[in-house]
Amino acid sequence: MSALTPPTDMPTPTTDKITQAAMETIYLCKFRVSMDGEWLCLRELDDISLTPDPEPTHEDPNYLMANERMNLMNMAKLSIKGLIESALNLGRTLDSDYAPLQQFFVVMEHCLKHGLKAKKTFLGQNKSFWGPLELVEKLVPEAAEITASVKDLPGLKTPVGRGRAWLRLALMQKKLSEYMKALINKKELLSEFYEPNALMMEEEGAIIAGLLVGLNVIDANFCMKGEDLDSQVGVIDFSMYLKDGNSSKGSEGDGQITAILDQKNYVEELNRHLNATVNNLQAKVDALEKSNTKLTEELAVANNRIITLQEEMERVKEESSYILESNRKGPKQERTAEGQALSEARKHLKEETQLRLDVEKELEIQISMRQEMELAMKMLEKDVCEKQDALVSLRQQLDDLRALKHELAFKLQSSDLGVKQKSELNSRLEEKTNQMAATIKQLEQSEKDLVKQAKTLNSAANKLIPKHH
Repeated sequence: MSALTPPTDMPTPTTDKITQAAMETIYLCKFRVSMDGEWLCLRELDDISLTPDPEPTHEDPNYLMANERMNLMNMAKLSIKGLIESALNLGRTLDSDYAPLQQFFVVMEHCLKHGLKAKKTFLGQNKSFWGPLELVEKLVPEAAEITASVKDLPGLKTPVGRGRAWLRLALMQKKLSEYMKALINKKELLSEFYEPNALMMEEEGAIIAGLLVGLNVIDANFCMKGEDLDSQVGVIDFSMYLKDGNSSKGSEGDGQITAILDQKNYVEELNRHLNATVNNLQAKVDALEKSNTKLTEELAVANNRIITLQEEMERVKEESSYILESNRKGPKQERTAEGQALSEARKHLKEETQLRLDVEKELEIQISMRQEMELAMKMLEKDVCEKQDALVSLRQQLDDLRALKHELAFKLQSSDLGVKQKSELNSRLEEKTNQMAATIKQLEQSEKDLVKQAKTLNSAANKLIPKHH
């Protein structure tokens, strides 16, 4: 684009600022990104002039930020939808060379960079989305593993590279949506890194986090040890999403089939999560049953021990009473020793009784937890059955739509055959018409010849009649 070429060899500070702003905003505040079905429409696109305006215009910054947020949200919708559809059609694990996946990470990077506060360092101002992503491990403990892996990668030297690696690992873990939701819900923490009207601070950020749930149906595998994430240039390729405003839309049947497939994939993913939850709950129930059995055995041992101690206590009481009666007149020191032994025995009995009460209380807690887990398992099983029924109905609808599509294709083929036959008949009729026209011309010519002959004969007859007279 010629408008992006600086007029001089040495750029002015104003030119540098405008170039940096253009790279950061990707012109999102200069046009309106709108959704036309499944495509992107750019309306009233204006080039950005890098020469300083003599009279700068005073535009509302809140309006510009709102426009940028809306444009980024629409781009995220198109990128996520295109990535899911292309990955399902591809039917294999995605890698870092897959173009729709690369564009998705570029769009996510722009979303995370929107409205970032500039931090002053020794080398100047720095805007990096690695700072907010580091907060996720404090909100979701499972993210600590990803953060530690990113910090251990030897080839990453900049915060931008670490943030890009973090996004890829989160997508591989299928937890990107969960991490983004946890981060967006903590606005008080994000306010340290973002402006108040940034995308992550507004409703558009929550919408994008919800859209990321659909990415759980795809599988991705990245090898980041040899990939240079620090020096990559994040530029959105609009050619993947652009469509002419006057182009025709897809057929209604294909749209319904796509919607049914999306619902089917979502239900299957939900069913997989429910099955995993049921398996985890079953494992917890098994562990609780084992601990319950162990506690029951310990309670029986404690009861036996308490009975033994009670018998021993009775025996000690009898012996102590006998000793007290027989040695009433004995030395005072012996009576004191017997009293101490008796107090120790009572103390020991009290401790054993308290231990029994604690064991019984813990057993009651375990029994209540087991009942709650059984109730939760029943509810999850019911939910799984409902989801399976919904999946069956969706598959039936998909089969019906496929049958309708085949029927429409057959009708279209039949109509094409009829059109072909009619065209052949028309060509034959045109050929016969041409033949008849040629015959008519011949007849007309012969008629003209006959008229000439009649005129000749008539003139000859007229000449002969006077001679006879």
